[in-house]
Amino acid sequence: MTDVTEAELRAVADAWDRAMVANHAEAIGRFMADEWEIVGPDGRIGGKVSFLDHVRSGRLTHHTMASEDVRIRVYGETAVLIARGVSAGVFDGRPFEEVERQSNVFVKREGAWLCVLTHLSRLTSD
Repeated sequence: MTDVTEAELRAVADAWDRAMVANHAEAIGRFMADEWEIVGPDGRIGGKVSFLDHVRSGRLTHHTMASEDVRIRVYGETAVLIARGVSAGVFDGRPFEEVERQSNVFVKREGAWLCVLTHLSRLTSD
């Protein structure tokens, strides 16, 4: 892995976090491949369209999103980014605050790193 590639992926993660806090569905979607899926801490699987629909409708909002303790492994045009994620906001009218270990798989397409999979595991303590 080059320092440049690691810096690119860190910048993508930071920009994605900012888009989430801005609750801007189109900006959030720019970091996801069309086939992006998310596995939540409860094991449920969701997709890009439904996730972004939740954001657009206001059903899901974030006021906090931070990726910490970021670890990156690059395998050619594929990368795995693991981080401690802190998020807070409102879902279906109920406030939430989560501390999770997140695993994200990125692929490089036409010069841009896009996430194809996010997996979240709730952390009960660090």
